[in-house]
Amino acid sequence: MALYFNIALILVSLSLVVVIVLQSRGAGLGGLAGGEYSGTGYHVRRGLERVLFNVTIGLSVMFFILALLSAVIGG
Repeated sequence: MALYFNIALILVSLSLVVVIVLQSRGAGLGGLAGGEYSGTGYHVRRGLERVLFNVTIGLSVMFFILALLSAVIGG
């Protein structure tokens, strides 16, 4: 059982790394549509930025839960 938690933890961590790298590369994804975001003022996440943000939160929660379960099960 611990093996499955470890495999799931590895997959979630790799996915989390990929999503974070996509977020950092896509900082200001509005530039793709012609808009430019200079990093000042209020910024609303839309489209792909919002999806990546929500996926990052979900993967982070999954990582935390799997890490706790892996520690409890693995002893």
